[in-house]
Amino acid sequence: MTDPETPAPIPLHRQVRAMLVVFGGGLVGTALRYAAEQLDPATSGHWPWATFVVNLVGATILGSLVGWLTVSGPDTGVRQRIRLLVGVGFCGSLTTYSAFALESDRLLAGADRVVGIAYVAATVIAGIVCAALGFIASRSVMTR
Repeated sequence: MTDPETPAPIPLHRQVRAMLVVFGGGLVGTALRYAAEQLDPATSGHWPWATFVVNLVGATILGSLVGWLTVSGPDTGVRQRIRLLVGVGFCGSLTTYSAFALESDRLLAGADRVVGIAYVAATVIAGIVCAALGFIASRSVMTR
């Protein structure tokens, strides 16, 4: 039974500290994604390498993070802040589903349907593989 005099805890998504942690990770992830897009901007009819690479790097990092978190203890304290900083903030802003969808649509709608189909398939398959490898690698390191 709960004490009616004790206020309910503030949900994590409404805590200013949690929002600031996510924001901090998001700043770094967004800056890196922007830099990648500036180094190799997507052009019509060509494989969008910057988006492809940032999405695979993000999948690998996220898989590694989840693997580590599953063996490191409860989602509290520093582990929770790392999850918010790296998983939600950094990976959430580094990876980009919207650019992937737009670039896929442009490739598939143009004369480059083969490139578009290959891009979609490679992104999804490689993303799953990268996440799985990151997960397996981090768990094997943590359980030694």
